[in-house]
Formats: sequence, structure tokens, C-alpha cells
Amino acid sequence: MGSDARGEFLCVFKTLTDGVKDDLRTRFDLPEEAHAYILRSMEYNVPHGKLNRGLTVVQFARDFYAAKGQTASDEVIFQASVLGWCIEYLQAFFLVADDIMDASITRRGQPCFYKLPEIGLKAVNDSIVLEALLYEILRKHFRSAQCYQDIFDLFHEITFTTSVGQLLDLTSQKEQGDVDLSTFTEANLVRIYKYKTAYYSFYLPVALGMHLCGIKDAELFDTAKDICIDMGVLFQSQDDYIDCFGDPKTTGKIGTDIEDNKCTWLVVEALKVASPSEKTLLEDNYGRPDEAKVAVVKKLYESLELPAKFVAHESEYHARLVSKIDAVEGQMPTGTYHFLLKKIFKRSS
Repeated sequence: MGSDARGEFLCVFKTLTDGVKDDLRTRFDLPEEAHAYILRSMEYNVPHGKLNRGLTVVQFARDFYAAKGQTASDEVIFQASVLGWCIEYLQAFFLVADDIMDASITRRGQPCFYKLPEIGLKAVNDSIVLEALLYEILRKHFRSAQCYQDIFDLFHEITFTTSVGQLLDLTSQKEQGDVDLSTFTEANLVRIYKYKTAYYSFYLPVALGMHLCGIKDAELFDTAKDICIDMGVLFQSQDDYIDCFGDPKTTGKIGTDIEDNKCTWLVVEALKVASPSEKTLLEDNYGRPDEAKVAVVKKLYESLELPAKFVAHESEYHARLVSKIDAVEGQMPTGTYHFLLKKIFKRSS
């Protein structure tokens, strides 16, 4: 899927935005300032990421019909694009709220929305509006579709799952200066990855494509979930690595996991091989908003050869996923899985 597909996808965003403008004027007696505020939030927060989640739904529709020797109609591609943008609205809702909770500074190469002086904590309500717009768009374009109830339920299910994952992530963090290394276990880490990231970033776009194309086989949905959760675990471990060792000019985000006392792939792996004195070093420096202490932790990671271990970890997951994808049978097109895997393997942002 090249730049033309991305451009076409962005054109659908403009169509949906124009529809939201009209709907707001029809349904609400709002001053012009309020209209402008909502539209600015949409434009600032929704369309500026990689758009991989949304484009995956479109890719699935193309792959499904191609596997039958057909070409997906313009109507199907539009419907897939609408569902894709619904995911991007969900992503925007999550990210606006997440940035506030994590006290993040930048997102996608620009200040986090709440960091804009004229926005501040109004962004809490803005995140709620972004989620509500998802369902307005979904209802407008899918209300009469046979798959509407399944799609509606799926969005609610995944939103709940992701919010539980965020809860696990937040409650894994102790207060600054209160580091409990015993909580940084692989089981806790994978649980956070699974619920916070894997379901909405990977399973949701694939499952939406399956519902849109009329796939009903429960075993195929289970297989999709299994593959997508593994992808989510790989993806989130990459995020942890990039947060520490990535270049903010490339990532568009300043990493804060160490000072935020987060349970990450790096700290879990460090604890597996650290000596007693190195664990003490972690206890003394992890989870503290001090550049010098953060530097100590990063230096420890390097001395424990975690960058090399991460390369091996990434390759192991890639091989596991290729094997699972190759084993898929039935009417499920596997091209979408390869599309996703190609997008994330050895990524730097």
C-alpha cells in the first residue's frame, strides 16, 4: 500500500470532517467559536500519525477480494476507510488522555495537545469528544449495515480492554522514588502489552476488516487474535526500546519511561541478568525525574548488552509470527498480516 492509498485515505478524512461540520450545525446550537474548537481538536489530534491502524482495514478489504480474484469496489474501500478513521479517532482519544496521565511533552513531532497554553486540561473533555465522534461517524455510515452491531460491540469491547490495560500500566508505576523491582516481571509486562496495545492496535483493524467482508468463522477470529496479540507484544517492546534509545527527531516524542518508573521490556530484561549491585543501582536511579539518574540507568542497560538482546528478541518474534501466518487456513487472507509485520519489523519510530 503506497502513497496513493494513503492520499486516498486522507481524502476520506476530509469527507468525514465535512460531515461532522454539517452534523454539528444541524444538531447543536453552538457559537462559531465552539465549532472551530472541535474542528481544531480533530485536525490536531487525528490525522498526523502513521495511520497504520486505519490503513490496515483498507488493506484487509483489498486482500480479501484479491484472494477471490476480484477487486474491492469503491464502496467497499470507502466503508473500510471509514472504519479505519474510526480507529484513528479512537487512537486520538487514547493518546490525548495518555499524554496527560504521563505528563508527556511532545507527540508526533508537535506539542501534546494539553501542552498548548490555550488548551491545558480542557484536553480531558476533548478526548471524550473525540471518542464520541467515532460513534457518530460509525452510526452515520453503518447504521443500516448488517455488520453494524458486531462492529459497534467490537469498538466498545476493545475500548474497555484498552482502558483496563492502561489501568495496569498506571498502577504498575509507584510514586517517584518508590521503586519496587519485584513488580517488574515478564508476566506483568506481557499483560500490560496485551490489553493496552495489542487488542486495539492490531486485532481491532483486522477484526473490523473481517466483519466488513462478512467473515463469520469464530476460529478465524481466534487465530487473528492470537497472531495480533503477538504482534502487539513485539510492537510495545519496540516502543519501550525506542523510548529509551530512539532519536526524538525521528520518533517525534521525548521518552520518559525511566523517570516515570514504568514497567518496560528493558527493565524486565535488565533484572533477569543484573547482579545484586546492579539491581541496587537500578533501585537508586530508576523512577526519578533527574537527567543524571536517567543517564545512569541507560548506561547500565548498555553494559548489560540490552541493545543486542533486543535485536535477538525482535528477530525471534518475527520468525514466530511468520510461522503462525503461514499456518493460517480458510478464507482469511494472510496478506494483511504480512502488511502489518512489514510495517513494524525493525521500525525506528
